[in-house]
Amino acid sequence: MTTAQATTKVSVVGVVRRSAHYDTNVQYCVDDMTGPPLLVKQWVGEEATPICPGTYVKVTGCLRGGSDQKVLLALNVRCLQELNEITSHMMEVVQAHMQLFGKAFDVNMNPTAGPGAGGVLPIGLSTIQGEVLHVIRTYAASGDGIGIHELKTQLGFLSSTDLRTSLAFLLNEGHIFSTVDQHHFKSTEH
Repeated sequence: MTTAQATTKVSVVGVVRRSAHYDTNVQYCVDDMTGPPLLVKQWVGEEATPICPGTYVKVTGCLRGGSDQKVLLALNVRCLQELNEITSHMMEVVQAHMQLFGKAFDVNMNPTAGPGAGGVLPIGLSTIQGEVLHVIRTYAASGDGIGIHELKTQLGFLSSTDLRTSLAFLLNEGHIFSTVDQHHFKSTEH
């Protein structure tokens, strides 16, 4: 299940365990394997097509209810076209979790140090910008940060233009700052 803080719109991928048809709605018990099965209600007038138990579905809707009983009011229920959608959904869940908590997690969702000692890189960086930021983060304990000459040594595969362009971008976006002069840098994150 993917959610955002204080957001009730969710997307769930799971298997239908039970279904019940009523005059106004169809109710499904959907098991996404993360906890107890979730009760899903789909109103009959909203494209409710009977789905048999044992079918994998993707449900998008609004989550309602308290901590004891949650109900997902379905905006859309569809059968999965291929099983790769399960894998894709799980990757979306991990990405949403990382964005929500701002750190990396292992396969059991336990916090990890992330790539190197630097943690998760901000979204929106190019590969080159990410490499430059990662090296700068490794010098966090150094009082003066890392100098541009050391950066060139560490990132010898980068051209001077790529390095300077990346540094300018990271400075402008607030990911790094200059320390003792315009040629020494530290990350804004500790």
